[in-house]
Amino acid sequence: MYRWNPEDYSRHSAGQERWARELLRGLNLHPDDRVLDIGCGDGRITAELAQRVPLGRVVGIDLSADMIGFAASRFPAAEYPNLEFRGADARTLPFDAEFTVVYSNAALHWVRDHGPVLAGIARALKPGGRCRMEMGGRGSAAALIAAFERVLGEAAWRDDFQRFEWTFGFHDAESYRRWLGEAGLNPERVQLIDKDMVHADREAFVGWLRTAWHPYTSPVPAERRGLFIDAVAERYLAGNPPDAAGCIHVAMVRLQVEAKR
Repeated sequence: MYRWNPEDYSRHSAGQERWARELLRGLNLHPDDRVLDIGCGDGRITAELAQRVPLGRVVGIDLSADMIGFAASRFPAAEYPNLEFRGADARTLPFDAEFTVVYSNAALHWVRDHGPVLAGIARALKPGGRCRMEMGGRGSAAALIAAFERVLGEAAWRDDFQRFEWTFGFHDAESYRRWLGEAGLNPERVQLIDKDMVHADREAFVGWLRTAWHPYTSPVPAERRGLFIDAVAERYLAGNPPDAAGCIHVAMVRLQVEAKR
């Protein structure tokens, strides 16, 4: 797995947080819901979930021990008695009919094979329970990925990527509907949606590249990684310059999923 820096992520994940809140607004929680947040990251949204279910319980899981430790320290049990953070793998969820709601934002595209994930969600939900999730979808960040691919093919970086492996799972809606059904979940809405990821300036854009694109950045030795990220940023901005306000835009595709057990 990749090594995450929770503090750095927290500073450079404004776009993910904005979309997480959009997803949260449509969740229509009940005060006694029991909620599982898959890929809770730094815990900001998970803590909000806990505040919205004062009679219920929220469990936030993440594969990163660093993220779990950071989230637990920021949102301690003494202040959030109905909130718990656990280290867990989305592919092997250790729950059986414990939750009425599963929520996940900007996390599941880190998994290529979603069959085990969806089977685990179906097991984790109580009968009649529901999931609402958003992740990167087919075609997301195509221009940025093209910039990464151009730079990693250059002589200065080619040797670092001899064993490069694509680890993102950017899936289409049709396949996802089928996988939901195979897992025992009834699809209610599965849709690809175009979204604009906006960064306030070059510094924010580079911070996002550093914290959210590990498959492309982790192969480069730490002492050269900043130079590589700068080269990718320059390549991207050459074809996608900032707007009049200095903001940098990245065209993203999000896969939104709603289903019931």
